[in-house]
Amino acid sequence: MPDFGAYFPRTGRLTGEVFVDYGIHTRFNLPSHGRLSLGWSFARRKIRYRRAPAACRIARKSMTRVLITGTAGFIGFHLARLLLAEGFRVHGYDGMTDYYDVRLKQRRHAILLQNGNFSATEGMLEDRALFDRVADEFRPEVIIHLAAQAGVRYSLENPRAYIDANVTGTFNVMEAARRLEVRHLLMASTSSVYGANEEMPFRETDKADTQLTIYAATKKATESMGHVYAHLWNLPTTMFRFFTVYGPWGRPDMAPYKFVDAIVEGRPVDIYNHGDMYRDFTYVDDLVRGVRLLIDAVPVRPADGVVPEGDSLSPVAPWRVVNIGNSDKVRLLDFVDAIEDCIGRPAIRNYMEMQKGDVQATWADATLLQRLTGYRPQTGFRDGIAQFVGWFRDYYGK
Repeated sequence: MPDFGAYFPRTGRLTGEVFVDYGIHTRFNLPSHGRLSLGWSFARRKIRYRRAPAACRIARKSMTRVLITGTAGFIGFHLARLLLAEGFRVHGYDGMTDYYDVRLKQRRHAILLQNGNFSATEGMLEDRALFDRVADEFRPEVIIHLAAQAGVRYSLENPRAYIDANVTGTFNVMEAARRLEVRHLLMASTSSVYGANEEMPFRETDKADTQLTIYAATKKATESMGHVYAHLWNLPTTMFRFFTVYGPWGRPDMAPYKFVDAIVEGRPVDIYNHGDMYRDFTYVDDLVRGVRLLIDAVPVRPADGVVPEGDSLSPVAPWRVVNIGNSDKVRLLDFVDAIEDCIGRPAIRNYMEMQKGDVQATWADATLLQRLTGYRPQTGFRDGIAQFVGWFRDYYGK
């Protein structure tokens, strides 16, 4: 079993700002690696934000209970850690699937379990009886649904897994939210729903009907399902479209992880479309801060059906979709160059054709996020890469 040291989240608030100090010191006893010690120094970041209108804010008279699916995953782990640092009570639900190294997921959960306000259940979202029992016992006021079968390329190999997890699993989450009448249901979508759209930056109000993979199609389906439940049952629902997320504790199947791992070990790096690709790389701390602030931005059904210009709010439901991206289109080769600079070693570049289902570019317009919360992601990709490379080297001892 992992032997974890201390995990120290601390927060202090000022009007219109939040200071977050955090640090981790973790030790693992690993059969294959011996004893691995990770040291993190404390860091402080000041983030300015505007509070949501009073009518839309969730009251914090007591510790708010939040049920998060996917807390052993990359984004769910970081979000749970942030909410715990702010005094929320969090219950995680995760299937611990073997899509990638389960040990990484277990270590994330072990860190969260150091906090007495965190509890967790291992189970599949398709197991409706188990999920219902967990939700009924915890009685969440807010549900944040992040768990999904991820990965654009894997959806070409095993499309049925995406139907089961992303469609059936999401339906079970929505049913629980409806039955419990939660104050706010927030669910993750993806920038992949923009599919073949070419006009950039992508805006939430753009038409998005040309998905290119089953992964993207299932995510677009959950947006529509969420809208139906918001309309029928007056269930306040916010969908967020994530853009390429990276950072410490990241997924091994994602490009930043693959690039760093290959360059450190001197293996070739596969670069698709001969490097002529662009992504809106979003640092994970920025992304989860956006999700946290959206908890308070509860959508309200317009009484007269009139929606402000630029808002994705439905005219017939308390439903909205919001981009969470860095609003910066970064060339893939510039991203690789920055990794090389951090590691101090050139990549062995294996240029390849574009993969089936992939797109040349993604780029978010995050204006709506800023309008709703006063916040916009603010970590440049070079700073984010330095943080990720530092974590990777410490964690794997490379």
